[in-house]
Amino acid sequence: MSLQQVIQKLEDLYPHQPEFIQAVKEVAITIEDIYDNNTNYNTYKIFERLTEPDRIISFRVNWEDDAGNIQVNRGWRVQFSNALGPYKGGLRFHPTVNESVLKFLGFEQIFKNALTGLPMGGAKGGSDFDPKGKSDNEIRRFCYAFIRELYQYIGKDLDVPAGDIGVGGREVSYMFAMYKNLTHEYSGVLTGKGVGFGGSLIRTEATGYGAVYFLENMLAVNNDNLQGKKVLVSGAGNVSLHAAEKAIMLGATVLTVSDSKGTLHDAQGFDQQKIDWLKEQKACHKPLAEYIEKFGGEWLEGQKPWQFKADIALPCATQNEVDATNAQQMVDNSIKYVVEGANMPLTAEAIDVIREHHVHYAPGKAANAGGVAVSGLEMSQNSVRQYRSFEELDEQLKCIMRNIHDDAASAAQQYAKGDEPCVDYMTGANIAGFKRAADALVAYGVLN
Repeated sequence: MSLQQVIQKLEDLYPHQPEFIQAVKEVAITIEDIYDNNTNYNTYKIFERLTEPDRIISFRVNWEDDAGNIQVNRGWRVQFSNALGPYKGGLRFHPTVNESVLKFLGFEQIFKNALTGLPMGGAKGGSDFDPKGKSDNEIRRFCYAFIRELYQYIGKDLDVPAGDIGVGGREVSYMFAMYKNLTHEYSGVLTGKGVGFGGSLIRTEATGYGAVYFLENMLAVNNDNLQGKKVLVSGAGNVSLHAAEKAIMLGATVLTVSDSKGTLHDAQGFDQQKIDWLKEQKACHKPLAEYIEKFGGEWLEGQKPWQFKADIALPCATQNEVDATNAQQMVDNSIKYVVEGANMPLTAEAIDVIREHHVHYAPGKAANAGGVAVSGLEMSQNSVRQYRSFEELDEQLKCIMRNIHDDAASAAQQYAKGDEPCVDYMTGANIAGFKRAADALVAYGVLN
């Protein structure tokens, strides 16, 4: 069966899963040549197998709110592929979570984890539970209830969830406590725990820092660096603020952050004091707009950050936040580099616009792999019951991101079609990640 036939079959089976279909198509169009030239891939139906999860666990979550009312949510865990190691991927708590979103994220996670070079398979999970406006007690009750349903399907050598949108250290700690209570085991089953009880230093910073380390390597290919560059960042969560923080450390001027309500623009640029204030503001669920009263700048209600002139764009908020119109704005405003800090923040049409105008583009599966890379390092630390220093882990993160960049660039060069003015990191990352997972499946035969 050809790749196009696989896609058509998936479209027929899952017409209401657009995010998942979008992710599958993006990989398919870039791996077509290597797929057609390797008879084993077709013989063993590798793409068909990688586009169908090993299993999807779906369950109801009952929990009690502060008023004593019973609430009901849905929970999922999509265990996509364990060809390269235990299932690994985050848990997302957000009202937009559904099976399509989790399948897209889990599918991307296969190749992202493969690119790190660490022994991790791909998975994703979460719930349509909305943590916003909930008390700490309500979040604790929900986390306990969620892991009560999921605990029997995860384990340190089976499936190791982590955090994602709506799931930070607090939520992971609650879930780990319940898992420990139910199993009577103290194991590395969840990553993103507190440092004092199995967690890893730099995990909070890893995704944002890692995206900027990847960007550094992109710039170095062009004999350039971040010094003096103007940067637009979307989002104001963990990834966004740490990406902004690291870019500032390396000499860039970060002009924007944003959330679902609008964009905060500071023409003078953010500094560490301002970033720390933003972190505290978001931690307390207070409006970004209050920044204006303290530091100046402007608040643009209901708008996105891409209207300002800059050198670099770091979309770090959520999937499909950048459409073709936004991408054209980036081009018109002199953006030369787009690095995805979020998972699939550009629509397929936006990617086409960026690539047509020869903007250097790094897909999320490569650029935002820093978070799962440090999660993998946390798994290693848990296995040997040891901790590593922040500096040591930061160096390892830099090394992993450099290797991901170089592997993607090498694959892009090897399989490039024609003389492209930019490194085709999208093709390179997809091919490098796919080959690692696909070759493992071929070696296993039909049993995985």
